[in-house]
Amino acid sequence: MMATRMPCACVDIGTNTTRLLVADRDGGRLREVVAVRRFLRLAPGADGAIPHETVQRLAAVVAAHVRLAHEHEVDAVRVVATAAIRSAPNKAELCQAVRRSAGVDVEVLSGEEEAALAFSGAIATLAEAPPDGLLGVVDVGGGSSELVTGTAAGGVTWSASFPLGSGVLTDRHVRSDPPTAAELDAIRAEVDAALAGLDPPRPRAAYAVGGSATSLARVAGGALDIGSIGRALDLLTAEPAAAAARRFDVHVARVRLLPAGLLLLEGSWRAFGGAPLRIAGGGLREGVVLRSLARHS
Repeated sequence: MMATRMPCACVDIGTNTTRLLVADRDGGRLREVVAVRRFLRLAPGADGAIPHETVQRLAAVVAAHVRLAHEHEVDAVRVVATAAIRSAPNKAELCQAVRRSAGVDVEVLSGEEEAALAFSGAIATLAEAPPDGLLGVVDVGGGSSELVTGTAAGGVTWSASFPLGSGVLTDRHVRSDPPTAAELDAIRAEVDAALAGLDPPRPRAAYAVGGSATSLARVAGGALDIGSIGRALDLLTAEPAAAAARRFDVHVARVRLLPAGLLLLEGSWRAFGGAPLRIAGGGLREGVVLRSLARHS
């Protein structure tokens, strides 16, 4: 009798959101079994460390995600962490707290690993077959962003990770609700400075992944260009975050981060030479699950 293939799970600890994805393969496609997210900002304190209270809340959230994953009889659960934990001086304390609460180890991904997983997850979950030639992926997170190029057949050929995300830029520059023009200009200047030293290959098409991109789908639609990004930015900064959250059915804390996320997407679009930019359905979590499924097949 042929063994039944079980789904695999990924818990993704991001700077702004901790998410669970349980999925398996359905033919050649990835089939989502369950997806859950909890908005939890891992904002550092004055010393750069993630506060103890936040660490404890995060450990409880991860434990709940892991329990839910096991209810679906998964083959494996991988818990991965990105920029917020990568740069935290107390990351060992955080990983130990998760281990005690959830019974799983936390894999702290490097920027290069994060970029590669985001690329594979984005390309593998496109609704249509990816075009031939060089493709780009932009992963705007809360604590870092990644630009990646590669091909559907061969994988990643170039990548860069830089420590700017929607949360970092918002915390650094935004004091008003909605943000002022001067605050947006300060964010744009820092994004431009971070990207100035990069010379990425020019893809024929690019895909945006991450929480900012997913939320922006509600505001800007499926395709992004300089015009639609500008219109979305105007809409999001025309009224306080609470009002915009109701209008677009987006978490109010996410709305506060979206202007910075938009400006990161705008800068990345320019860095890729203005290639058509669309919002992808999958990213880091899907890349992690795909690797786990391959190992357990």
